[in-house]
Amino acid sequence: MKRTHHCNELRPAHVGQTVTLAGWVHSRRDLGGVIFLDVRDREGRTQTVFDPSDLSKDLFDRAAALRSECVIRVTGKVRARPSGTNNSKIATGEIEIAVTELELLNAAEVLPFTVDDPEAASKVHEELRLKYRYLDMRRPEMARNLRQRSKVATATRVFMDEQGFLEVETPILFKSTPEGAREFLVPNHRDVGTFYALPQSPQQFKQILMVGGIERYYQLARCFRDEDQRADRQLEFTQIDIEMSFIEREDIYALIEGLLKRVWKVALNIDVPTPFKRMTFREAMDRYGIDKPDTRFGMELADFTEEFRGSGFKVFSSTVANQGVVKALNAKGLANATQGQMDSMTELAKSFGAKGLAFIKVENGEWKSPIVKFFSEAEKAALKEKLAIEEGDLILFAAAEWLNACEILGKIRLYSAEVLKAQGRLKIPGDRFDFLWVVDFPLLSFDKEQNRWYSSHHPFTAPVAEDIPMLKSDPKKVRGQHYDIVVNGTELGGGSIRIHQPDVQRTVFEDVLQISPEETKLRFGYMLEAFKYGAPPHGGIALGFDRLMAIICGTPSIRDVIAFPKTAKGVDLMTETPTPVSARQLRDLHIEVKAPKKEGGPTA
Repeated sequence: MKRTHHCNELRPAHVGQTVTLAGWVHSRRDLGGVIFLDVRDREGRTQTVFDPSDLSKDLFDRAAALRSECVIRVTGKVRARPSGTNNSKIATGEIEIAVTELELLNAAEVLPFTVDDPEAASKVHEELRLKYRYLDMRRPEMARNLRQRSKVATATRVFMDEQGFLEVETPILFKSTPEGAREFLVPNHRDVGTFYALPQSPQQFKQILMVGGIERYYQLARCFRDEDQRADRQLEFTQIDIEMSFIEREDIYALIEGLLKRVWKVALNIDVPTPFKRMTFREAMDRYGIDKPDTRFGMELADFTEEFRGSGFKVFSSTVANQGVVKALNAKGLANATQGQMDSMTELAKSFGAKGLAFIKVENGEWKSPIVKFFSEAEKAALKEKLAIEEGDLILFAAAEWLNACEILGKIRLYSAEVLKAQGRLKIPGDRFDFLWVVDFPLLSFDKEQNRWYSSHHPFTAPVAEDIPMLKSDPKKVRGQHYDIVVNGTELGGGSIRIHQPDVQRTVFEDVLQISPEETKLRFGYMLEAFKYGAPPHGGIALGFDRLMAIICGTPSIRDVIAFPKTAKGVDLMTETPTPVSARQLRDLHIEVKAPKKEGGPTA
């Protein structure tokens, strides 16, 4: 072996032993003619000492010539550090190695950014870090994240195996199913004009596995969606994919609560209390304005529809007369919001179609707002009681169709919380995790532009049994057996009990979603065919593994927990991907590329 120990292994018990370490030069200090090198590997770092009085001039000069990130091997004797020089910040801080041999395994050029100083590294532009990702990975923070990812993946596999699940791989080359996110297509040269698609999820395969009698399946599945990138979204991502037969929703809840309890204990040594809270979609929207609520702080929405039904403020009363609602929230202590912050909140409201944002600032015992003069004493009293209004509060209103009003205030609630956190007036402990099941979603949503219903979750979601008769007569009232698992305002995953009867599935496809019989057969014919031969009742869930890891590692971006992520533009800066391909490759695939016209130039 090229080394006897790793760089986080040596302790006072090793004093007197001759050891060999290998790794990167983490830092170099020259103190009074004696050189101190910290050698780092994946596990940690150890201080080594080069004393010219004990070494040949050649060896000492070679040590003096080393720069950061050179790869070296050193041999020497472990000794206790002199009194008063211990380093409590590292596990090996009580010892050092008096070097007797040094071998340069590989020299390093001057780095484009430092990796040994966390504060300096945090200021490096992300694009530069992604271009030199192999250097970025050497940072202890990135190494820790990837170690945690591996540990959680292992914990997941161990837990699922204990629960009797089989890990089954499903194909990456699949068929196109255009509904949903845009797909990545793969041309098939064996049959010109036909294409595979990369799977958005293994949804159809996991259901077929249930028909095949697997009963309990899971997979750390790779998924692909050609959609806009965000901090919590990548073109390719990983999910913990699960499907079970002969179950009800309660079985899924118990399984996932057990899995997350195990993962949090293994990764963070935190005991997560179970069972998790439950909240209906309707309640989540009514109280928090979002279907993935962050319940770690208050500022809940309140409904004032009845109170303002006959209001002298016509914006409110006319909204109620048109079947809309009036809702408000109290951003506690935010009456000092700047004009810029008020403008930001107004823009959030406008992004949902509102014409503006009605508000009241409570300052010096006075309600300051152009709309207060229209309010009756009874309306003011209702506001004060329901919202517990005090000096320094900021009251914000939304008057619109129910879902719209909820979403407006939901966005403003989260914005207000960020402002209060920045001011130090809203403190949320970093080790607090509020888990929550959001249940009873509407099965269907209506697309006004296309004048048709579409699946709120996906078309395989089973309706709540007692709502099935309303599928054709009153679709908007049909609840789906769909559930989301949420933590601290992030949706970790979602799933549903599936439709397993072919006649119900066909009704949803053709009568409700208005997919033609021909299209149904083309896209889902093999599933409907499979269901004829005895499909068991089944259901499942998929957890976003990258999002889960970002939460565990305490980072806002999933790019920090993925070894080789893409940028917001979908580019791998390290490998400079994607790239054009040769004319011969295109010709073999019978593909012609028509580039868009460039301004002032001919079409390529």
